[in-house]
Amino acid sequence: MKYEIQGNTLPVVICYLENGESMITEGGAMAWMSPNMKMDTTTNGGLGKAFGRMFSGESLFQNRYTATGGQGMIAFASSFPGSIKAFQVSPGKEYIFQKKTFLAGEAGVNISVHLNKKVSTGLFGGEGFIMQRISGNGTVFAEFDGHVVEYELKAGQKIVVDSGYLAAMDSTCTMEIQTVPGAKNALFGGEGLFNTVVSGPGHVWLQTMPISGVAAAVRPYIPTGND
Repeated sequence: MKYEIQGNTLPVVICYLENGESMITEGGAMAWMSPNMKMDTTTNGGLGKAFGRMFSGESLFQNRYTATGGQGMIAFASSFPGSIKAFQVSPGKEYIFQKKTFLAGEAGVNISVHLNKKVSTGLFGGEGFIMQRISGNGTVFAEFDGHVVEYELKAGQKIVVDSGYLAAMDSTCTMEIQTVPGAKNALFGGEGLFNTVVSGPGHVWLQTMPISGVAAAVRPYIPTGND
């Protein structure tokens, strides 16, 4: 499979498949494709894996697109202004994604539940108790909100991230929460009560415009029934 990512604020990834190669994706992600792409809706591994994907923020079923009768082409578009990044997944090289980050991937890629070991991290960390673990073998495409800034953390090195800005990290990284120091800072600083702390070793991908932040910013301007 070959691919190219086009576009700036509303990108699309165009994949070129050899005969018999397949891609998996969530419903609604396909933008356009050649007529020889065959679609099948599948649990992709049985109900156990399907329910695992559901708890990680995806749907029970996935769409599998396969090139038939020769080379095929299929495009997957972003649903929000941001970025699309490609990740190479292999045994021993896994990733943890924020929910709803997975866009599409080769058929050998698996999506499962990643539970934060510390309950407090899930309840207050902003990324949620349940995230996505990406494993298997192949290329996976992730959809991020806004632009992406990357950091390589050494063993024991930490970075403090405001809620929602952590988009992805190597599975070797760990995360926990810390309270904002000082009651005045926490109550009146406008940054919330908690921050997420990511520790290395591993790579971290941060997004600059979380959709949750956009929703909070425009909420005061949305007319209500009382207006």
